[in-house]
Amino acid sequence: MHHQFDDDDLRSFMEEMGDVQRITTYDKVFNHDAQDSLAKKAKRAALAKGNPDIFNPLSMENVKPVKPDDFIAFQQPGIQDGVFKNLRMGKYELEQRISLKNLTLAESRDLLYKQLKNAHERGTRALLVQHGKGENSKPLPAMKKSYVNHWLAELDFVIAWHTAQPGHGGFGATYVLLKKHPQQKLINREKNRKR
Repeated sequence: MHHQFDDDDLRSFMEEMGDVQRITTYDKVFNHDAQDSLAKKAKRAALAKGNPDIFNPLSMENVKPVKPDDFIAFQQPGIQDGVFKNLRMGKYELEQRISLKNLTLAESRDLLYKQLKNAHERGTRALLVQHGKGENSKPLPAMKKSYVNHWLAELDFVIAWHTAQPGHGGFGATYVLLKKHPQQKLINREKNRKR
């Protein structure tokens, strides 16, 4: 029975092979892509069960590199310029900080997704992601920063982001603005009651 490759499998297989010429032994296990195939298995399992909690939608592919000293910024269409300016100037109360320091890319991806998703569900609007400048990161400078910029674009409840002001970490951190939760009025009422 032949195993049908889907396009993703084929592409990642070709990328894995790269410039490999010849395989002499077939019993070697390629560990390099273990995490990726585990992620794919988890994704399939999650989709099969219809359980989105296990499935992390953030991808590791087609990440455009940014430089350690690049400003990263995005404003979803319809976001008022005044709101974006306040975010850029660091004027919003930062209700949460997410630090990705000393984490691998895979750990950063998991933590960022879980924390942002939970923050949105709690009605958090503005937060700070601390990714570092990554001047000496390998194989490319600003590796984690490049991935954060890529990942934020993949979440529909993230409506704007901008490189932080110097007092909040400058090029090593990013302000993130989340969409209002559908139940935001109820959440705000709860928050105010607890204060």
